[in-house]
Amino acid sequence: MSGTVQEIAKLASQLGIDPSHMIPYGAEMSKLRHETAADKAPGKLILVTAMTPTGAGEGKTTTSISLAQGLACLGEKVCVALREPSLGPMFGMKGGATGGGRASLVPEEDINMHFTGDFHAITAANNLLAALLDNHIHFGNPPEVDPRRISWRRVIDMNDRALRHVVIGLGGVLQGVPRETGFDITPASEIMAALCLAEDAADLRVRLSRLIVAEEADGKPLTAEDIGGVGAMIRLLKYAMLPNLVQTCEGVPALVHGGPFANIAHGCNSVIATRMAMRLADWTITEAGFGSDLGAEKFMDIKCGYTGLAPAAVVLVATVRALKRHGGKGPRELTKPDPAAVEAGLPNLFKHIENVRGFDREPVVSINRFDTDSDAEVEVVRKACEDLGVRVAVSTAFRDGGKGAEELARAVLETASEETRPLKPTYKWSDPIKDKILAIATKLYGADGVEFTDSARKDLARIERLGFAGLPICMAKTPLSLSDDPKRICRPTGFQITVRNVLLSAGAGFLVPLAGDIIRMPGLPKRPNAVDIEG
Repeated sequence: MSGTVQEIAKLASQLGIDPSHMIPYGAEMSKLRHETAADKAPGKLILVTAMTPTGAGEGKTTTSISLAQGLACLGEKVCVALREPSLGPMFGMKGGATGGGRASLVPEEDINMHFTGDFHAITAANNLLAALLDNHIHFGNPPEVDPRRISWRRVIDMNDRALRHVVIGLGGVLQGVPRETGFDITPASEIMAALCLAEDAADLRVRLSRLIVAEEADGKPLTAEDIGGVGAMIRLLKYAMLPNLVQTCEGVPALVHGGPFANIAHGCNSVIATRMAMRLADWTITEAGFGSDLGAEKFMDIKCGYTGLAPAAVVLVATVRALKRHGGKGPRELTKPDPAAVEAGLPNLFKHIENVRGFDREPVVSINRFDTDSDAEVEVVRKACEDLGVRVAVSTAFRDGGKGAEELARAVLETASEETRPLKPTYKWSDPIKDKILAIATKLYGADGVEFTDSARKDLARIERLGFAGLPICMAKTPLSLSDDPKRICRPTGFQITVRNVLLSAGAGFLVPLAGDIIRMPGLPKRPNAVDIEG
């Protein structure tokens, strides 16, 4: 299927998509209706995850795209299923989310900026619910809201630290009821998570109806259904519910839909898009955000837990540069050959291999090679993986496209050729909440234990009182360390995870422990990417 970029209608025709199921956005992008390929049997699913990320960049999205291109070069029918980019990182520090070099999505700029408006629709739906809640309070509508127990916040798809904590309703009676609140970034919206976990429009309606926005005076939860916001939100999300069809720079189809962050949400593209991609191709490549301790854990324990999906293979992305950073080298030392520094960073990679094996999956380590990597450094990584009995492949796809990922593609085909086994979850959903959090901290992070603040213990008591203790866990912590301290690199030991609060996301269907100093509204760096973008 690998080839040149073509008009989206022609690509869809080659996939067997009925033209009536397409809603084109110009010649290069299209929404796909839910009926698309509904009668086709699903192919196999491949998950791409990574070691602990660093500022050097590991290229997980680049690897996901290049693996698809590599499989296509081998004659396989393949589709990519990825998340949509957020404007926050785009204008902030991380940049876009369309891959790079000869392993990228097109049209790159359109996808990175506004795409088909999904994020804007989610932002509007979230903030409509906030406006309805404040209107409910302003007019004193029944049921009466306890002003001390309002939990719903507004969102914006931008890194804006000034909006983290705000006071609204100032200026007199006509301006509403004054209260403290704040903004999160759109990928942290519970509506984003609900949309990405929903099986279909009916399931999304159910999830939206149980969004908890506040509590009544008697402690009963006040939901979106109670204040009458569900119908209007569904209308706003009418097209945002539909996956987006684009392609890679080598003409491999890609469904890009949804965009929750993995450090503050569950970090996976939509269930709807994943299932559709699996029906359109024999192989679907998807990724989960950040390292195996965050995105992959949530993919396995939340997304697969809700859907019954199970990856046939797991690719674990590693780079020489990241290993050097975890080996103690600074950002300016990464281009100088240093096999000893690579070896010093290997414990981080080993922990992520251990994590993948904990789900009863054998990882394929993909060494995303940069031009500055020496043969000796790459050999350190290859030998270490082979000594552990782990398949390993070198990818030069950034430079060489799909041809540079053929070794990786062959390794994945060998690994995924066996019958897909059931996953081994980190915990049972029925376990006590503290036990579920402890299981993640000790098994995935390597922590000695978990400390709960008084505020977190009060949150747990409230969640149990409301009857939501059986939900899965969506940990929110720094992606830069296996611990909750971003400065503790490589494979830290002798540490505790501190949970300061536990948020209830009843609509999405999970609990969110906030670990360490994690925040849900990032700020811009001293020199944001935005100042270097030309019009």
